[in-house]
Amino acid sequence: MSRRSWDDWPPPSKPRRVEGGIKAHTKRGEFAQRWWAKRWIAALERFELGTRLTRGRAYARAGQVTEIAIEPGGVRARVQGSRAQPYAVSIRVRTLTDAEWTSVGAAISANTRLAAMLLAGEMPEDIETAFAAAGTTLFPATQRELETSCSCPDWSNPCKHVAAVFYLIGEEFDRDPFLLFALRGLARDALRDLLASPRVAEIDELVEIEEPPEAVAPESVAGSFAGFWGAPLDAGAHLKPTTRAPEAPAVDAILLRKAGHFPFWRGDESLEDALVPIYARATETALTWLSEHPES
Repeated sequence: MSRRSWDDWPPPSKPRRVEGGIKAHTKRGEFAQRWWAKRWIAALERFELGTRLTRGRAYARAGQVTEIAIEPGGVRARVQGSRAQPYAVSIRVRTLTDAEWTSVGAAISANTRLAAMLLAGEMPEDIETAFAAAGTTLFPATQRELETSCSCPDWSNPCKHVAAVFYLIGEEFDRDPFLLFALRGLARDALRDLLASPRVAEIDELVEIEEPPEAVAPESVAGSFAGFWGAPLDAGAHLKPTTRAPEAPAVDAILLRKAGHFPFWRGDESLEDALVPIYARATETALTWLSEHPES
C-alpha cells in the first residue's frame, strides 16, 4: 500500500459539532506568525503526517478542541471527534532540571540584551544561545523529545486530534511566548528570580511596568466596623462627605490588565480589547451621572 493510501487510513469521518469549542483565530494560511510559534509548529510538521495535518488544522479552526490545559512538562486536552465522548489528548515534553534552569539563568544574565528583552516581555530571536550554553534547548529539538498520545482508534501517532491541539498551542504561543518556559517547567513569575543578578536588577527597574497611582483613601468612618454595619439606615448623615471630585481612573480596566493574558480566549478579539471599551463607557456613564447628581 502506498504512503498516500496509508495517510488516508482510516477514512475521514465527520466529527460531531461542538458548541463553545476553542476555535483558532486564524481562518486560513499559517497558524503561527512569530518565529517562536513557527518553531513549535515545525516540531509537529517534522512528523510528516500527510493529510492528518490538514484534518488537524480543520479541527482546530472548527472548534473541535473542547479543553486545553498547559502544565509543566506537557499539555492535556480533549478533542471531539465522531464518537460521543471527546478523545483525551496528551503532549509531553521534558521539563528542565533546577540545575539546567540555573545554568540557563546564568547565561541569560550574562547577556544584558537578552535579559532586558525577556524582562520587557519580548522573546529574543537568539534565546537558544543561552540554552545551548547551558547544554539544553528551549524548543523540542528532535521527535524523541515529544511524546504524544490520543485515546482515538487511529493507529497513527500523532493523529489529527493531536495535530489540532498542537496548532492551537502554537497560536497561543504566538500571543504569549512565556508559555514555552512554563511548558519546560519554569513559571513566568519565576523568571525574575532566575535572572536575579545585580546587573539584571538594574535593567528590571528600567523595564518595570509603571503601577497606577494609589487611590485616595476614603474618609474614615467614625466608630468601629461593628458599629458602622450595625447602624440604622439613616446613619449616612454621620459620614463625612468627600471633597474630591470624581474623575476617571488613570488607566482603564487596570485590574483586567494586571490579570494578564487570558489563555485560549474564544472571542474574535482579545479579552482585553473586548472589555476595555466597556470599562471606558461605564466610567463615562458614571461620571456623567455623578455630575448630574452632585449630592448623591
